[in-house]
Amino acid sequence: MSSVESPTATETAQPLILGKLPDPNIGSGECPRRTRTQIDLILLAIEALDLAGSEAMLVAIRDLGLKEIIPGRVELWKLRSTNPLRKNSQRRPMTIQEGKALVAIACYLARKLTVLIRQLLIAEQQLQDKGLSADHHFRLNHYLNRFQTQFRRRMNDQRAAVIAYSDEEKLNQLALSLLSQLIFCTGVSGERRLWASLFDGEVA
Repeated sequence: MSSVESPTATETAQPLILGKLPDPNIGSGECPRRTRTQIDLILLAIEALDLAGSEAMLVAIRDLGLKEIIPGRVELWKLRSTNPLRKNSQRRPMTIQEGKALVAIACYLARKLTVLIRQLLIAEQQLQDKGLSADHHFRLNHYLNRFQTQFRRRMNDQRAAVIAYSDEEKLNQLALSLLSQLIFCTGVSGERRLWASLFDGEVA
């Protein structure tokens, strides 16, 4: 009889893309509050870029082989609702494996939107150089308006962190900063870079 142990079901089932992301050195084994919040905001930015963003996430789950971790729309909603800033925030944890899956989805979709993301970032810089506001660029203004609408609709305006974005300009800056994060997701090591950034200051 061979002395080599066969892999466990968990090890066998883990999609290869998740194996590329290291486990953070945190004691709880769960994604911290900041990590959960940031992942949801990144996905919110994708939805503001793509009118079919919600459906695209479900397609990404299938394409990436993540259905064992995120079986469908309801589970995806529950995971995103672990963002404590949401109106209907869920008091359940987000496991490291679930966090990795959402990062993989975000990067997969960001790559499909690479051209648009680059165009918007270039447009924003050009407008800044000319001292013009975003409403001088239709596509950028459309993105910012959609992000604002979705943020206001989904986030709890009683939370201090949400109240901080009651100023439209600050909310626009958040939307633009998320675009900058998304562009780093589009490279070969996009998943690793995004994943590491989500634990800055959290790892012991």
